[in-house]
Amino acid sequence: MVDNSTSSHSRLIPLTDWPKHHPWPPLGGLRHLVFYAKTNGFDQVIRRASGRVLIDEAAFFQWVEQNNKNS
Repeated sequence: MVDNSTSSHSRLIPLTDWPKHHPWPPLGGLRHLVFYAKTNGFDQVIRRASGRVLIDEAAFFQWVEQNNKNS
């Protein structure tokens, strides 16, 4: 028996498709976050596969909440 409550699968959204799913942040802002990912902690949110940058949707919203608490 597999306990699904401990394993969470998040949707991985290609960077360029993000605006199709969410109005914020705009693509330019998202690219800025990716460019500075090592210094702003956004590297926890991105995944790279076959030369594409994918955004882990659940990790993105966790990152937003974490940065909101730190403000």
